[in-house]
Amino acid sequence: MRLQDEPEVPFQINIVPMIDVVFAILTFFIMSTLFLTRSEGLPVNLPKAATSKSERPAQVTVTIDPQGNLSFNKESIQPEALENAIRQKLQPNQDLLVVVNADEATSHGKVVTVMDTVRRIPGAKLAIATQK
Repeated sequence: MRLQDEPEVPFQINIVPMIDVVFAILTFFIMSTLFLTRSEGLPVNLPKAATSKSERPAQVTVTIDPQGNLSFNKESIQPEALENAIRQKLQPNQDLLVVVNADEATSHGKVVTVMDTVRRIPGAKLAIATQK
């Protein structure tokens, strides 16, 4: 039995807390995806290697595009000037990691030339970037 004196309260769904939660989750995903991108070199299609492993962050990046053009830390460079550019980045009593980002369509001879240039420099360690 209901009392006729009580007014009937309409049902309400408060969506403001739900909107706050959705925006918090959206903000989390946006911020987390910003940290997933690395801009160490120019965009090239890296070859895949099952045995590749992560190295410490690169201090110097040499990129070879499919046409064989060289870039040193995102700046175009001639092959003859590469050795001097790497030597200028060397710090005394500290190793320098040189990562070679070579497109898989790049000729093998161009990559070997860059690797040979890096190996001639004492204190420079060589790494080749691949995709897992």
